Amino acid sequence: MQLSASIFKAYDIRGVVPSTLDPEVAEALGRAFGAAARAAGEKCVAVGRDGRLSGPALSEALIRGLVATGVEVIDIGAVTTPMLYYAASTLCTSGIQVTGSHNPKDYNGFKMVLAGRAIYGDEIQGLRKVMEAGSAALADGGSVRKVDVLADYTRRIVGDVKLARPMKIVVDCGNGIAGASAPAIFRALGCEVTELYSEVDGNFPNHHPDPSKPENLKDLIAALQAGDAELGLAFDGDGDRLGIVTKDGQNIFPDRQMMLFAKDVLSRVPGGAIIYDVKCSQRLAPAIEAAGGVAEIYKTGHSLIKARMKEVNSPLGGEMSGHIFFKERWFGFDDGTYAGCRLLEILSREPNASDVLNALPTSFSTPELNVACDEGEPHRVVAELVQRASFPPPAKVLTIDGVRVDWPDGFGLVRASNTTPVLVLRFEGQTPEALERIEHDMLALLRSVKPDAQLAAAAH
Repeated sequence: MQLSASIFKAYDIRGVVPSTLDPEVAEALGRAFGAAARAAGEKCVAVGRDGRLSGPALSEALIRGLVATGVEVIDIGAVTTPMLYYAASTLCTSGIQVTGSHNPKDYNGFKMVLAGRAIYGDEIQGLRKVMEAGSAALADGGSVRKVDVLADYTRRIVGDVKLARPMKIVVDCGNGIAGASAPAIFRALGCEVTELYSEVDGNFPNHHPDPSKPENLKDLIAALQAGDAELGLAFDGDGDRLGIVTKDGQNIFPDRQMMLFAKDVLSRVPGGAIIYDVKCSQRLAPAIEAAGGVAEIYKTGHSLIKARMKEVNSPLGGEMSGHIFFKERWFGFDDGTYAGCRLLEILSREPNASDVLNALPTSFSTPELNVACDEGEPHRVVAELVQRASFPPPAKVLTIDGVRVDWPDGFGLVRASNTTPVLVLRFEGQTPEALERIEHDMLALLRSVKPDAQLAAAAH
């Protein structure tokens, strides 16, 4: 079959419905994935979907393809991506979530777990080849059974997390799928919850469900200021990322969240390796080390971070994009609801949650910035930057994922996105002057390779 190459991303499959992604593509993926699962000795695959309008048709076609390969499908229905991961950690070891994540409403896609690990890169390209050739091995004996995992998932979280005192919170689900589960789970923990946009609606009529964008947190901040809740939590469209807003309207970015989580986890796992991506604050490593942990900076990408955590038996990992991975007391997958519960557990021990969050070390930084490129150009530009990046000491150049240069007073980063044809930039300084200098020096380096580079806010 003819497929659009653009839908096969580094960590998942994602495209626009129906122009690049439709039920025919979903069924072909079901056949390719089912055959790969059978070849890996797997007999069973869980399937879930988020709240997007195209979800039911794509899910139905995907299941049809899986059944044709002889596997048993556990259909868990409309759930968050973490609930699909939960099913693939408790009911079986493989699964596919039909989700467009935080993309615009006409997008959809597939996040995949095969034999207990998130697949990415070459394995996704391998599925593409089988889909194009129509060469998946089919077999009889496939079946479907429906399972509701919400009650068991809720029980597992409520059995694990204990609040020292009841808390009043505002939860904004942005009409994403987390609205069907998260508010009830927080109530089960003992919270008093004010809900914003919990009704699951794939048109996203109020604001886009992406808490990494400050404009999507305006209603949450307004609700905190108007009421007596002490904290605001926001979720993305498929519920695997968490946004946090304090009573006074401060957005606590994920690299600062990680400082709090690391200190808590390391109190029970002394010496643990905490993994974080190259976009995170320079202030994170010292916070991890001060708490008795080993700080390890790694490549961006939820599949890559999860794989690295397994390699070094890490109890906790996190990304600047908002994916937080708890292995200690949990399963090691990214889960916005569970991360929110762990946050409340820590903050409930203190009289003022916002004071604790606002006291976390911070710097002056840019949000994630993008430079638009032609298809294929970002990796070429970065390869040349790696060759050219020489800064005098005390600067330290790191090239595991793009070029990150750390000075004693801040850092700059230029890397190639693995999902869209853009360069990703971020700058941080411990003073406004340091930030300005670092941004100037890094942009000079970039423009020595790409003179037409134009900065824009990241679109996500």
